[in-house]
Amino acid sequence: MGEERKEVKKPTLFTAVLPLIFMFVVLFTGLVVYSIDIKILLIICATFTICVCMYQGHKWKEIEDEIVAKLAKAFPAIMILICVGLMIGAWVVSGTIPFLVYIGLQIISPKYIIITSFLVTVILSVSTGTSWGAAGTVGAALISVAAGMGAPLPAVAGAIVAGAYFGDKMSPLSDSTNMSAIATETNLYQHIGHMFYTTVPGFIVSCVVYLIAGAHFASDSQVGQVDEIINTLGELFNLAMPVGLLLLIPCVIVIAGSLMKKPTIPVMIISSAVAIVLAMLVQGFSFTDCAASMVSGFKMEMLHTSMDLENIVEQVPNLLQRGGMSSMMNTALMAFCGFSFIGALTVCGSMELILERIMKHIHGTGQLITLTVILGVIMITVIGEATVTFLMIGGMFRPEYIKRGLESKNLSRSLEDSITVVEPLVPWSLAGVYMTSVLGVPTVQYAPWAVLCYTGVIFAIIWGFTGFGIAKIKKGSAAYEEYLELSGKTE
Repeated sequence: MGEERKEVKKPTLFTAVLPLIFMFVVLFTGLVVYSIDIKILLIICATFTICVCMYQGHKWKEIEDEIVAKLAKAFPAIMILICVGLMIGAWVVSGTIPFLVYIGLQIISPKYIIITSFLVTVILSVSTGTSWGAAGTVGAALISVAAGMGAPLPAVAGAIVAGAYFGDKMSPLSDSTNMSAIATETNLYQHIGHMFYTTVPGFIVSCVVYLIAGAHFASDSQVGQVDEIINTLGELFNLAMPVGLLLLIPCVIVIAGSLMKKPTIPVMIISSAVAIVLAMLVQGFSFTDCAASMVSGFKMEMLHTSMDLENIVEQVPNLLQRGGMSSMMNTALMAFCGFSFIGALTVCGSMELILERIMKHIHGTGQLITLTVILGVIMITVIGEATVTFLMIGGMFRPEYIKRGLESKNLSRSLEDSITVVEPLVPWSLAGVYMTSVLGVPTVQYAPWAVLCYTGVIFAIIWGFTGFGIAKIKKGSAAYEEYLELSGKTE
């Protein structure tokens, strides 16, 4: 093994940049020009990068092991995704999602559906610390309500994603918030407090955009169909009170489990099991129908009704025919293709060399923060996995921030602004694929409306050059001794 390792060539700047250039060209040409399935494009990028690795002298076994390691880390997220599909199928057949739509259409004004979607997911995601949980539960219900109203689904989905990732960024219960603090060795609550400088302006801009968009939508919406949808749902499912309150139990289980920080998959399984019991006892479905809904998604032919299902308002089948584990299989395949590329890119050592070269030309706080957020965006776009990106950039940049007299919380905030909230805007990331699967809206369509997810980058750069909200290391602070050591200065 020792002799094999000696044969490995160090990456040159050309071989480091080549896989990234190839990826951007292939993805842009394939997606934008020819509309080719992204999984094929990722396999092409992976194959090219593997060839670069082998040219450097890396063995196939080494590349294969790295790909497997990446997939192993992603597998828990894929399991959660499959359970979400199962749970949505169970929630539809039980009447839980139809009841949420039934109530939502009656109490939410079409004028405020976009900002309501944003604010509700903000509250839930901050409370639970999970963007996926917020989007997969209340987000799925809100997108169904919006579909029933004839609302612009990309705008609503974008608001849901933005609200969900507000909590993923700001909640002390969030994995990404904790990971960013850990990667930069920053106190968790100092990190959260420092993020208010970039997140609050983004929150305000989002609210203004959603209010304006909602007012415009209200004048064009097909509000006349809402009553017909409400009446149709009431005839297809038993949604009358007080039975309707029982249908909320599966939602309560998931929300309570998130608040109590219980394991996600067992909570989803319990919620789905309760939903199936309700489907059989309250809605009168057979266990065979319930099982089919959990595996393949709900189908209108499962309903036992005298209504003419061929001629009901078209939004109703669109609302109901969804879910099932099989609906998430495309996501699992995406992960296999994506991590094949990421694993090969890691082996060839591209990002480490590029960062080392760039840092020699960075001067001033504004340039440093701009570099941090730009690299954060590039790396989350290339890698599609936040944890690895946090650790890589956090570990590389922290000494430079301290050396320049900047508190590490400036770095941790910049990582959140460029990685956490940008991840769901990347179509091939697990977050992007998850949001698309749960909300039924392609990433490229909801991304422009996920205002909070890109305003952080903008404000981070502005504050970097103006000095507003930039924390400097002060004499006597915890990082002062480290600053003196790294900068070579004396008191």
